[in-house]
Amino acid sequence: MKHVRGPLCTIDVGERTVDAEEVDDVLESFLGGRGVGTKLAHDRIPFDADPLGPENRLALATGPLQHSRMSFTGRMSATGLSPLTDGLLSSNAGGFLSRNFTATGYSAVEITGESDELVIVHVRDGGVEFEPVPDLEEATVSETCDYVAQEHGLESEHTAVVGPAGENEVRFASIMTSRERAFGRGGLGAVLGSKHVKAITFDGDSTREVEIPPLQTDVHGEAAQTDHIMKRQGTTSVTEYANTVEALPTRYFSELSYEHIDDISGDRVEEKKYQKGTCSACAFACKLPTRDEETGLETEGPEYETLMAFGPNSGVDDIVDVMQSNELCDEFGLDTISAGDVVAAYLASEDEFGNVELIHDLVEKIAYREGIGDQLADGIDRIHDDLGVENWTVKGMEFAAHDGRTLNGQGLAFATANRGADHMYGEFYPYEYPLVDADDAFDKTGLEGKPPKLVDLENGNAVKDSAVLCKFSRDFVGPDRLETLLDADYERLLEVGGEVVTLERHFNNQRGFDREDDRVPYEIPGFEDGLDEYYVERGWNEDGTVPDEQVGGEDTTLADD
Repeated sequence: MKHVRGPLCTIDVGERTVDAEEVDDVLESFLGGRGVGTKLAHDRIPFDADPLGPENRLALATGPLQHSRMSFTGRMSATGLSPLTDGLLSSNAGGFLSRNFTATGYSAVEITGESDELVIVHVRDGGVEFEPVPDLEEATVSETCDYVAQEHGLESEHTAVVGPAGENEVRFASIMTSRERAFGRGGLGAVLGSKHVKAITFDGDSTREVEIPPLQTDVHGEAAQTDHIMKRQGTTSVTEYANTVEALPTRYFSELSYEHIDDISGDRVEEKKYQKGTCSACAFACKLPTRDEETGLETEGPEYETLMAFGPNSGVDDIVDVMQSNELCDEFGLDTISAGDVVAAYLASEDEFGNVELIHDLVEKIAYREGIGDQLADGIDRIHDDLGVENWTVKGMEFAAHDGRTLNGQGLAFATANRGADHMYGEFYPYEYPLVDADDAFDKTGLEGKPPKLVDLENGNAVKDSAVLCKFSRDFVGPDRLETLLDADYERLLEVGGEVVTLERHFNNQRGFDREDDRVPYEIPGFEDGLDEYYVERGWNEDGTVPDEQVGGEDTTLADD
């Protein structure tokens, strides 16, 4: 089985120590990316750690496919204990960081401890340096990237940065790379902020050799030549369809479609797109550099989930206003989905849907924890009672789009996902719209036949997140090609994915998570039976916990020392 190569670099920013150790057994067993990060986190973060305390660890990792020149491989993974969900969580980002990361020669870089001053950590193949940067306190993402470029000659594709939101420990703060790409979900930016790490830079010339089969050339060529609507509209290409089938959350989840959808559809986004945008080595080029000529506003996006959160869910019908919300989140370092949903919750509490000036003011206040922003920065799960609104979260994470009240399999996927209400964890929605061939599709209503499929999808996505392979490769890299690229039987790869999911669940079980956390705030026909079937498929206990024998027994982990 192909896997990422190189030692683990552990950086204690409190003690200012750097240790490199071989972790070949972990690399060989878990591919790279999310798999390696999850195994390291499970074994090295104490089960009772504070997400914002020095014992939490943030693991950054690439996979074997970052050693190719194939499309859909410009991504990498970050894993740690989430301050938003209070559970183990992985997030991944695109852009151009991954290959600069591999150039350091490390398979993974782990940040632990807590610095007594604000620092940038510079990771090189020749060593690690700590640079105090007190003048960058509460600097925006762009200001920090400009500083690194001016002082160190490194452009933004070498950086992982937190904005003011991360420093202020906003529970849904992002880690930003390439200025506008985000390790978005779950608040890992707040983890770096709590350690007083403003940025990490990566550079070197020590990429380890991983031989990737010639098939990579075929995939790359097909990605370049295929005419696909995502090349023009990104993920917003699904907007009008989601609205038509009533799966588009509107006005803080009180409705399922939006009457002004034509004003913020994928067509409107495409009209604002002024050049192609892509990730490292990718010829598919589905990103969305957008510009409004009248105001001069430039940003990247919005993608569909951002459009949902700051558009229909906030009662906004002007695409430029959504673009502005997107740009503010990127500059301050905020997850656009959680930020938009939190803002929508406040708008619902104040009957202020559509108040764009208030929306943009709230985004800034959240990032700096000013006024009402200090409360909103903790997320809907912790503040919904005070606002007098329903708790639209799963495991503390705010909902993405593709509403489970219409797409019931996606509803179950939201419930079972270890990281909460995230659409990319199980990714069932394409099978219910459907966006797949009729023979592979499921009826939207009910859960019949869906739990086994959901298990396969969760396991398959864990493999892609470990490889690391973009989810939008689905039309180009099926099971047969994945077998070839990773030199492993697909069933074995799914087993690896299942082990990653199980490790996440086991860690969260030790923190008190069980069946009661696998819930959505609405009724789904046959939900309890579907959940039972899901647990049986996984071999878990009926209360949603993992039997000790599936993880070798709790006494095997460093977290118990």
